Amino acid sequence: MQNRVVIAVGGNALIKKNQQGTIYEQFANTRIFTESLIKIIEHGWDVVLTHGNGPQVGSILLQNEAGKDLTPAMPLGICVAESQGYIGYMIQQCVANALHKNSIEKDVVSLITQVIVSKDDPAMDNPTKPIGPYYDKKRAQELIADGYTVVEQSKGWRIIVPSPDPLAIVEGTSIKKLLDNGVIVIAAGGGGMPVCQKSGWGYDGIEAVVDKDLSAERIAEAVHADVLMILSNVDFVYTDFGTTNQQALKHVSLSTIKKLFDQGQFPKGSMGPKILASIRFLEAGGLKAIIGHIDHGWEVLHHEKGTVITP
Repeated sequence: MQNRVVIAVGGNALIKKNQQGTIYEQFANTRIFTESLIKIIEHGWDVVLTHGNGPQVGSILLQNEAGKDLTPAMPLGICVAESQGYIGYMIQQCVANALHKNSIEKDVVSLITQVIVSKDDPAMDNPTKPIGPYYDKKRAQELIADGYTVVEQSKGWRIIVPSPDPLAIVEGTSIKKLLDNGVIVIAAGGGGMPVCQKSGWGYDGIEAVVDKDLSAERIAEAVHADVLMILSNVDFVYTDFGTTNQQALKHVSLSTIKKLFDQGQFPKGSMGPKILASIRFLEAGGLKAIIGHIDHGWEVLHHEKGTVITP
């Protein structure tokens, strides 16, 4: 079997600092990332790509809000599906063009993906994940009346939703079949649409957001990946991040990273899920987890840059 890698790309990494986040900027940034990806594919790696959608789904929700008097607003799950579609299309086109340019005969597809969560997950009763735009107090009160939970932040009020733990990927078998047949797969964008089993119905969507790094790890298990690579806009994992004592981790063992995780070194809202995904992947039999900058995917994979975590 060829080497297999699941690559998780942060949604923020597709929009650079000081950019407006136009689709043209995102396409340009995706083309830059694709240069490293093509090297990985050329050297015989089977690849599954997953991506975040934080800024993008926020824009979709803002469009929902602006157009609510003209057309019915869509629920969160549909907005996540929409972001999966447009970011997946963007990555798919850039990768396909790069494959053609480099005379590599491989297909690439985007798969709209559902992620199973438990309706009894404690997170379902404790919404913590802010999404979408900031609202004024009047609109926040209207949202509360519509059944949303909102929280006041420095710039205004925002909707908060649960972020349950992903248990499995509904389309995991399909992703593996595609990979087994040499197809490059883009899946579980934005963490995938969270669904739970509804008696007498089947899968049913819920208003929640799943962390894309934790979903990437579930995909990595489903396809029996060798490597989980998480790329964002940071060069390394750091201890004591943001302080004068911060230190970059370059090669660290599973036991050490678990100790640092338990000590609270990695905040839940940023590096924490990436580390938890890495721990789960290695404990499930993965060979290594790597975290690094999106502009250096090839170098990160070959330990020239980034943080490498091994059993």
